[in-house]
Amino acid sequence: MRVTEVGAALTDMTELRRFQADPWSPGVLGVEFGADRGRPAVYAYFIDERMYCAAVDAASGPQVTLWGRRLTACVPDDVERFLAHAQGCGALGLSYGPRGNPGSNDVGLVLRLQEIAGRAVTRPVVVGSGWADRCTDDYEGAIPECEWVGRQWRSWEGSVYFPWPGHETNWGDWQPPVRRTDHRT
Repeated sequence: MRVTEVGAALTDMTELRRFQADPWSPGVLGVEFGADRGRPAVYAYFIDERMYCAAVDAASGPQVTLWGRRLTACVPDDVERFLAHAQGCGALGLSYGPRGNPGSNDVGLVLRLQEIAGRAVTRPVVVGSGWADRCTDDYEGAIPECEWVGRQWRSWEGSVYFPWPGHETNWGDWQPPVRRTDHRT
């Protein structure tokens, strides 16, 4: 889908802004959609004007389900158990990225975390089938860098946040365009 097609499919939302989603790939366009100017709900990512990845905001995004199981704004351990059970039944392969984020390269799903009112909840990120291979790998997969910034599934390098305090990134002038916390009560 192109940006206009995604906007038309998100009937209750409008395009809020566009941004460069990855410091190393200037051609990766990020587009934020939401129903309210200050509350993004869906982040869509495009290469060559075609969407290949989408992420749902845990605070204000729509509910994403897999086989009837909610994945948006859920208790992380509960969703992780669901994925482990699905793997045990042979329904999908479960894998973990270098920073501990679970997902399935079979279906192009990665679960990230987002803080809402002081607690971490799940934030689904999905990619198209052509991009699913190694999608859980935050180094080799196709998910843009801005989606890996913020709260990590497991403590990594002594911090639950990336980039962790004092870490020197190699991003140059690029800064993450998206804040992954919501401190509403």
